[in-house]
Amino acid sequence: MDYVIGFDGGGTRLKTGAVTRGGRILAPGMLPTGFTMAPAKMLAAFKSEIRRITRELGSKPKGIGMGFPGAVHPEKGVVFLPGKIKGLEGYPIVRKLKQATGVPVVADNDGRLSIYAESYYGLARNHKWATTITIGTGVGSGVLLDGHILRDPHLQFGTQMSHIVLDGSGGRLCITGARGTAEMNCSATSLAMNVRDGLQRGIPSVLSDQYFEDPASVDFEAVIKAVARKDRLACDELEHWRTNLGWLLVSAVHVYAPEIIILSGGATNGAKYFLKPLSKQVNSHLFRYPVGEPVPIVLSKLRNHQGVLGAAAIAWERVQAEG
Repeated sequence: MDYVIGFDGGGTRLKTGAVTRGGRILAPGMLPTGFTMAPAKMLAAFKSEIRRITRELGSKPKGIGMGFPGAVHPEKGVVFLPGKIKGLEGYPIVRKLKQATGVPVVADNDGRLSIYAESYYGLARNHKWATTITIGTGVGSGVLLDGHILRDPHLQFGTQMSHIVLDGSGGRLCITGARGTAEMNCSATSLAMNVRDGLQRGIPSVLSDQYFEDPASVDFEAVIKAVARKDRLACDELEHWRTNLGWLLVSAVHVYAPEIIILSGGATNGAKYFLKPLSKQVNSHLFRYPVGEPVPIVLSKLRNHQGVLGAAAIAWERVQAEG
């Protein structure tokens, strides 16, 4: 069976899997990562996963694709990523993995890979204009323009919706040095942090005891569970968070003119509590022709596998290019 291996390397976990030409995922895996994970250790994890998948499938992959946050050069790996994964910036992981395996290896930004996954295997297959927004630890984005996924000399076209400034008057400091960015206002992490801030200030909540026993346990999932119980603090912060996300999507429509916006990432697990009002907010504030025509805002059907599938898509492109 012909397959490639896709690696989705994020700030908290590494997702892996073998992917056939048709997009079938085989031998999926997941390993923890983190800011302090040394690049050599990450490379060793990649090699270990390749050995595991090769053993399980009984054959060698045709190619390997990798996704990372930051500015990613397809032949080198991460070339600009201050503060996310220590030491990965400038580390020649593509070359090293190619030398170790002898197969084509290519890398790209994880946000761009989200639109690759959707255009090859997901909800953007029948569209020429689409935008993906991935909401998790941070915010990622990918853009399909007139049927093309574009790259610019700075390696970041379409991937930087997270750095749009939504509120320049203040807020938490972003990696860009700005305050009030989408990353700081629309990520799953930001919602959890805002709820923890309220708990620290003594606002009554069903999460209070949990917070004072273990503050870090009040994450996005815990907040959504509190929303389900109609907790005032959690519901109020969710509405504030959803409003910020809405303004980000309004900006996405005005900048990239998508026919469809596809949401993915861990935050979509709570979409039943925010998707409908989010769509109403966005489509009530569009300056767009035809007037009144809504932009569908939908949940990716690929969800947890989007990064692996996107990495596999660029790997298949590279395998075809190298013949």
